[in-house]
Amino acid sequence: MPDLEAIRSALARYPLNTFEAGGLRRSAVLLPLFERRGEDFLLFTRRTHHVRHHRGEISFPGGAWEREDTDLEATALREAEEEVGLRTDDVTVLGRLDDFESVHGYHVVPYVGYFEAPYPYRIDPGEIADMIEVPVSRLRDPDIFRVEDWRHRGRTVPVFFYTVDDHEIWGLTAEILRQFLELTNEKSG
Repeated sequence: MPDLEAIRSALARYPLNTFEAGGLRRSAVLLPLFERRGEDFLLFTRRTHHVRHHRGEISFPGGAWEREDTDLEATALREAEEEVGLRTDDVTVLGRLDDFESVHGYHVVPYVGYFEAPYPYRIDPGEIADMIEVPVSRLRDPDIFRVEDWRHRGRTVPVFFYTVDDHEIWGLTAEILRQFLELTNEKSG
C-alpha cells in the first residue's frame, strides 16, 4: 500500500496556487491512486470520440461542477463514479493540487484519492472508451517525458507529454500528472 500519510502530508505542506474561476467554468478531476502487487498505480481514462472536448485523449476522471455538488471535491468524486463506477465512499481523498486553466475555458481543480484494488469498475461507454492503469514508478521514468513548445493565442506555451507504450498522456492531464509526481517524489511507489 502506498504511504498514504506521506502523500497526504506532502500535499498538505505544498503552498497551493489557487485563483478565482472568474468567467471560467468550474470543474475538477480525480487522480485515482491504488496499489497492486506492492506497486502504486494511477488510473487514467481514454475518452470516446462522442464527447464534446478531448475526444480520444487520455485524462483523469472528472468534469464540470453541477449545482448538486457541495464543492469541487464532490465534483471530482461524482464524475469518477459516473465515468468509471468508482464509488465516492470507496475513495479516500488525500489532498489536492494547484488550480489549472484549460484551453477550453475550464477552471480545473485536481484531487488525489486512494481506493482499494481490485475494483469492480463500471465504465460509462458514452464517455469512456478505455481505462489505463500505469505504475507510478513507470511515470517517473525521465525517458517517457518530454516538453514541446506550442503556439496558443499568440504566445508560446510549454506542452507536457508522457509516452507510455502506445499511450500518450499530454496537455493539461500531463501537467497535472507532473505536479503530482514532483510533490510526491519519494513518497509513493
